[in-house]
Amino acid sequence: MDGKQKLFLVILGILMAVVTVKYGLSVLVPSEITPEQVQVEERTTEEVEEPKLEEKEKVYVNIFFIGQNENHEEVYKAVKREYDKEIDGSKLKFAINSLVTGPKVNEREKGVYTEIPIGTEILSIREYEDKAIINLSSEFETGGGTDSLYKRLYQLIKTARRNSDVPVYLYIEGERADVVGGEGIMLSQPLSDRSLDG
Repeated sequence: MDGKQKLFLVILGILMAVVTVKYGLSVLVPSEITPEQVQVEERTTEEVEEPKLEEKEKVYVNIFFIGQNENHEEVYKAVKREYDKEIDGSKLKFAINSLVTGPKVNEREKGVYTEIPIGTEILSIREYEDKAIINLSSEFETGGGTDSLYKRLYQLIKTARRNSDVPVYLYIEGERADVVGGEGIMLSQPLSDRSLDG
C-alpha cells in the first residue's frame, strides 16, 4: 500500500468518524424543531360545559322600625331583610311576620326598636288578586298610650304598603279596624300614608 492509499484511507476513516459522531449526536440531542416540521392532527371534539349552578339573585324586603336620625329625632327606619320566596312565602307575610317579631339583636344594637307590643299575634294574612287582609290579635292595640299606638300603626302601614302590590286592610280579631285602641284612633282603609290623617 503506497502513501496515497494510506492517506485516502485515513481521510475516509476521519470522514466516517465525523459522520458517525454527527449522526449519533443528532439522535441523542434533537435539533431545534421549527413549527413547519410539526404535524398537528386536527380532531373535532365536543365541548362539554360544566353545569353552572344558578346563582339566585338576592331579594330583600323592608321592615319599618323606629330609630333616630343624626339630629337624635325619632324616624321610621327601613331595615332590609333577605327574602326567599320558596322558604318565606309571600313578601307581605314575611314582612309582617318580621315586623311583629321585632328587630334582631344586631339591629337593636344600632338603636332600632319597635312599638308593636310583645304578645301581638298574626291571626291570618289573606291575599287576593285585588286586596290583602292582615288580621292581628287584640294585643296590637293595647298599652303604650296614643303616641305609641300611632307609631305602631305607621310601622304597620309603611311595611305593608312597601311589600304589597294590592290594597291592604287591617283587621283586629276578625273585625275591620276602622277605629283602633281605647283612644279611638280613626283609621281610613285601605292602608295608606294618609290613613291616620282623619
